[in-house]
Amino acid sequence: MPKMRFLLPLLALMLLLPSVALASHGHPTFPKDMGLCWAIPFVCMLLSIAICPLATPHFWHHHFGKVAIFWGLAFLIPATIVFGFDLVSFYAVDTVLLEYLPFIILLLALFTAAGGIRLTGTLVGTPAVNTGLLAFGTIIASWIGTTGAAMLLIRPLLKANKHRKYQVHQVVFFIFLVANIGGSLTPLGDPPLFLGFLKGVSFFWTTVHLFVKTAFISLILLALYFLLDTVLYKKEGSPKPQGAEKAERLGLDGKINLLFVACIVGLVLMSGNWNPDIHFEVYHGIALDLQNVTRDVCLLIIVFLSMKFTSKECRELNDFNWDPILEVAKLFIGIFLSMIPAIAILRAGTEGSLASLINMVTDPATGEPLNYMYFWMTGILSSFLDNAPTYLVFFNTAGGDAEYLMHHVGTLSAISAGAVFMGAVTYIGNAPNFMVRSIAENSGVKMPSFFGYMAWSIGILWPVFILTTLIFFM
Repeated sequence: MPKMRFLLPLLALMLLLPSVALASHGHPTFPKDMGLCWAIPFVCMLLSIAICPLATPHFWHHHFGKVAIFWGLAFLIPATIVFGFDLVSFYAVDTVLLEYLPFIILLLALFTAAGGIRLTGTLVGTPAVNTGLLAFGTIIASWIGTTGAAMLLIRPLLKANKHRKYQVHQVVFFIFLVANIGGSLTPLGDPPLFLGFLKGVSFFWTTVHLFVKTAFISLILLALYFLLDTVLYKKEGSPKPQGAEKAERLGLDGKINLLFVACIVGLVLMSGNWNPDIHFEVYHGIALDLQNVTRDVCLLIIVFLSMKFTSKECRELNDFNWDPILEVAKLFIGIFLSMIPAIAILRAGTEGSLASLINMVTDPATGEPLNYMYFWMTGILSSFLDNAPTYLVFFNTAGGDAEYLMHHVGTLSAISAGAVFMGAVTYIGNAPNFMVRSIAENSGVKMPSFFGYMAWSIGILWPVFILTTLIFFM
């Protein structure tokens, strides 16, 4: 993996920082009245992703990594001048070590293992077959994670529809269902629910209380997809791929990677259940928990084993290359760094610059939670910010006590559903969205721009979410 060497300095940082840890173990914080102007670099980062591929495609293709770093530094450098080196460096190191690196390592492991599983035989992308693939992915997403399900099934979907003229809608609905909505039933499905599990929400709570809502939305979207794909399939003349008359039996190549995917899911679950209460304090007392370090090291070992035990031919026939994970890694370092002030302002709650938004989830007359506002506020912010900390902000706003919230079903359901479902609204709303887009483009599918995708998501998803709100959260 020669192109992955850019991660080595960050990995070295993890190993070297314990030896250069500062004596101070206090956790500095940004002022609670931090102005919204500090979020400008993050907004510019999003606009760069949205506009540059259309306005300056050649420049963007060759320099998007530099653009991402620029917007990260556009926050870090002025913030260092205003707030001081210790404060800003603490947040930068904390973000890289505890959020960005685990995020990228997990994506890398799933991308590598799932990319070594190749569906052999003939699978023809008819409306019925495509809908079946989407339904299957939606079902398994809660058990192997939205990222795992997306990485496992996106290539078979693209391969089955290689002969089709219209393919964009297939990937868009795949992101809606497999990469997001399907992950709402267990803590394994999506990071926000995993954080809720760590806070004390029982493992099957979302299975019980989000099942009907998830099934309702999923069935509507699957029906819409089937109708749309049927119309487009007939418009294309019901094409069949060359050699379809010589159909081969379906099978799997690279089966050992199924074991690796299962190991990845097990490691994620382990890191949430095993707590030896051992951690390594690094820069300004940032704690690297043993269970998380163990998980990440084992995930990197799985990457190595997957590459070693999967034939080169299997990966080549699967159109596997490192470009999608490289694109995500480069863009998301800029997103994670420039997003620091937005998350800090949000975490300030009713004392921060976004207090008016936080206050919107409570009825001012009665003090009772407004579940429909919890659903929409958590969801809209999760569409553009990391949905995991957004979930925690509103979880804490609602009381922060898992036992209490599990008995207030409507509020916790609204927070959980908003964080998971509305991750589908933008490419950056959930980890696999951008990766699926990148894999599709590498396979020759001309995907919509950032705003073009939002036209799809708002036009299709928001009416469904409004209907969901009226039925379940009012």
